[in-house]
Amino acid sequence: MEYKVVPFVASIDPKNGTSDHVAEQLEGLINNYTNQGWKYIRLESVSTYVHQETGCFGIGAKPGYTTNRQMIVFQK
Repeated sequence: MEYKVVPFVASIDPKNGTSDHVAEQLEGLINNYTNQGWKYIRLESVSTYVHQETGCFGIGAKPGYTTNRQMIVFQK
């Protein structure tokens, strides 16, 4: 069995974007990979810790933070 995991980041207009627009983008991505022979399995949320940036002599330093990414899992 073979798996493929691809990131999913929806992009919508902040004034006119709706959840329907997000659903259309997800559907398009799933259809694209399905047409390539992949079977959609699920959408996963993955938490990631981004390490702090120290900057030069502490100037411009940025603290670390946790972020969530959406990943689509396909199988062949």
